[in-house]
Amino acid sequence: MDFDTWNPVYEAIIADFGFERAADEHARDVLGAYVGPFDYDRLAFVDGATVAVAGAGPSLEDDLDSVRSADAVVAASSAADVLLDAGVAVDLLVTDLDGNPGTARALTERGVPVVAHAHGDNVPAVREHVPTFDREHVLATTQAEPRGPVENFGGFTDGDRAAFLADHFGAAELVFPGWDVDDSSVGPVKRRKLAWAERLLYWLERRRGDRFAVLDGRRDVIDASALPE
Repeated sequence: MDFDTWNPVYEAIIADFGFERAADEHARDVLGAYVGPFDYDRLAFVDGATVAVAGAGPSLEDDLDSVRSADAVVAASSAADVLLDAGVAVDLLVTDLDGNPGTARALTERGVPVVAHAHGDNVPAVREHVPTFDREHVLATTQAEPRGPVENFGGFTDGDRAAFLADHFGAAELVFPGWDVDDSSVGPVKRRKLAWAERLLYWLERRRGDRFAVLDGRRDVIDASALPE
């Protein structure tokens, strides 16, 4: 994802939520001080693979068969805990550190790559947790302009960032177990974030010339007004 392409979408997101770009940039720089360059050859397993981008929704436990049948598993946040508890290996964890930092630390200690994300309101979590990770296995990301070792592959929530990352590294097919974009049990802010995740998946499938099954029956109600053609 070229940042010039991502930036208009990013501006729409921060305007919608009232976030400040400067706060995201500060978080990016804090994270950057704790990490080094990441060896992208570590993610060669994504290239040409069917990748399960596992969401942390209630349906994940019912979708374990589709996870197991994938070539690679990229887990969003606490989806990793559900998968690990079920005996399903996680190849990559994407997290903004708000749910399971202990799992993230343990995975880095086992040599599993973790994508640690910094944004304006998680700086305390970045300072507390990232220094405890094995930095060799940490890929740092931001939703603002990338700088130094901190990258931006596109995406906003853990789940859609995981999808954009898998796309960037050459996934042949993306499947979405555990994605409950219409989960009525979440609060209003989370619902707005899920709506953005859905919009961004819609943008990603168009960029790929693809059709994600998770969006079937929903495309007509997705507000794509903020998305580039």
